[in-house]
Amino acid sequence: MGTNGSTVLAPLRQGLPPIDPSGAAGAASCSLPPRYEAVRSAREFTRTTLGQWELDERFDDVALVVSELVTNALRHAVPDVAPAGQDRPVRLHLMRWNTRLVCAVRDPSRISPETRESDDEYAAESGRGLFLVESFSDTWGWHPLAGTLSGKVVWAVFLLRTPEVPAGALPGPALPAED
Repeated sequence: MGTNGSTVLAPLRQGLPPIDPSGAAGAASCSLPPRYEAVRSAREFTRTTLGQWELDERFDDVALVVSELVTNALRHAVPDVAPAGQDRPVRLHLMRWNTRLVCAVRDPSRISPETRESDDEYAAESGRGLFLVESFSDTWGWHPLAGTLSGKVVWAVFLLRTPEVPAGALPGPALPAED
């Protein structure tokens, strides 16, 4: 586990209101093996991290989104890219500022995450994860990684209320422009 995930999310900041550097409150990340048991580890990591940041009340929504993002990475991104037996971890990043929490999952695939609309039962079941991410977070998106890192990051933003700012008064972030 590490604590530096901010360099991976530089494109995320392009579509959001400016972040006051003095408002940075924490960052944590963990590497997850390409096994479905990693979803439990991601939830435990999220519970511990939110507890340290005194955001326990946000655990249910954030953990649901983290679970969906990690599951999608394991189900759709890792099998297509990682040869059998090769350890290609998925990485979970949690970053907190005074007014927002970002959870991001990095995986080795550059394939766009998609919501699926179909009458097919499997497609309906497997495509609902991103609908849940959209429903429980304030916004979400993804971007391909550049430089020496390959793959993509899928992220979700949760706006946080502060004592000075009542619910509903925070400006809603816009999604980054898609190419």
